[in-house]
Amino acid sequence: MNVLIRGSTYLRWVYLLLGAALVLAFILVDSALVTLLDELDLPAVPAGVIIALIVVVPPVLLGTLPAVREVEGIAVESLLGIAFEERPLSPARTWPQRRRTATWFCLHLAAGGLVGVLSTIVFGLGAVLLSAPFRDVGPHELVPGVDYTVHGRWTDYWMPLTAIAGILALLLLSSAIGSLLAYTAPRVLGPTPAERIELLERQTATLAERNRLARELHDSVGHALSLVTIQAAAARRVLATDPAFAENALAAMETSARAALADLDHVLGLLREDRRPGAEKAPQATLGDITRLVESTRAGGITVTVQREGRLEQLPAAVSREAYRIVQEGLTNAIRHAGRQADQLEVALSINLGTNGLLLELTNPVSASAGQSTRTGGGTGLAGIRERVAVLRGSVEAGLVGDQWRLAVTLPVAVTTKG
Repeated sequence: MNVLIRGSTYLRWVYLLLGAALVLAFILVDSALVTLLDELDLPAVPAGVIIALIVVVPPVLLGTLPAVREVEGIAVESLLGIAFEERPLSPARTWPQRRRTATWFCLHLAAGGLVGVLSTIVFGLGAVLLSAPFRDVGPHELVPGVDYTVHGRWTDYWMPLTAIAGILALLLLSSAIGSLLAYTAPRVLGPTPAERIELLERQTATLAERNRLARELHDSVGHALSLVTIQAAAARRVLATDPAFAENALAAMETSARAALADLDHVLGLLREDRRPGAEKAPQATLGDITRLVESTRAGGITVTVQREGRLEQLPAAVSREAYRIVQEGLTNAIRHAGRQADQLEVALSINLGTNGLLLELTNPVSASAGQSTRTGGGTGLAGIRERVAVLRGSVEAGLVGDQWRLAVTLPVAVTTKG
């Protein structure tokens, strides 16, 4: 159980005094109820049972309120020096959590009531003992029923020493009780093993979702920036000789940049903790949008031939989205490795949905230097493709076939198509 236990004696004493204050409030209410009960003149046994219920039931019922766990968690962390695994503690949502919270609340009241009574006695009697040697010489009543004669000699100083010892003993006892509560708090207020497993599962799901969003951002924005780079270079070279092509390239750059900004805004909106309403509902691209992706790629002077087979509209939405991102990343990688000759790049894209699943294949020629970099590379692009394919239990083949770089991805799909 990973908790941090720290805290001073005084802060723990304050925590116990908070419990004493709550006990005092319950005593005031219980006194009023007992007074009303006395007026009913019930037999001793039923009256005793009712009094016991009056004393026990209100703290237990109050302890089962959902917010009590949250409030007690804040007080325990601040004053007892506990760092729970779940920070801050959430309100009690289940009945097991409510029962444990009620148990803790009653422990807090019992320990606080004990320390509160002892504090009243020690400080009340301590004030009398501290001042007794400085009174006029003669008999004095230290406390009701206890007389002592002050002699005005050193023998009278046992009284202030006793008062100081009592205060120190009270602080030590408070510290011991506070330490015991600090040791017990994570086991009573904190999550159970089953709740910790559930918490870890939620954290794992959150990390997986953030990793997926990071891949989305890498694929969409990376592809857009690669296209903008190629289109800008092509427009600059032909600006004087072919203004129409340059204008088309600039328009394609604007379209690519706008799409990248939209994707960036969508992903960042999901990553923010305050998640703006509706951000998570933004549509995601699928293979139905592959034409737009190809056209934006061609706008930079890149030749892309596309061959499609099968009824792609029958694909499950999750597979179609991942397939789109895989094709997008494959095109981005081809543009990156083409270098300055990217505007002369020729890419062949094949999308085939058959009985064996969905086959995505991209091939493009590479130069000797580009082929070497591809063989020895290992950037995040291909790694991201492998992660996506692994989630869908597919397979990836990537490498040189002659002077061609080939990326082949197979995704199993439970769809039977007819030619």
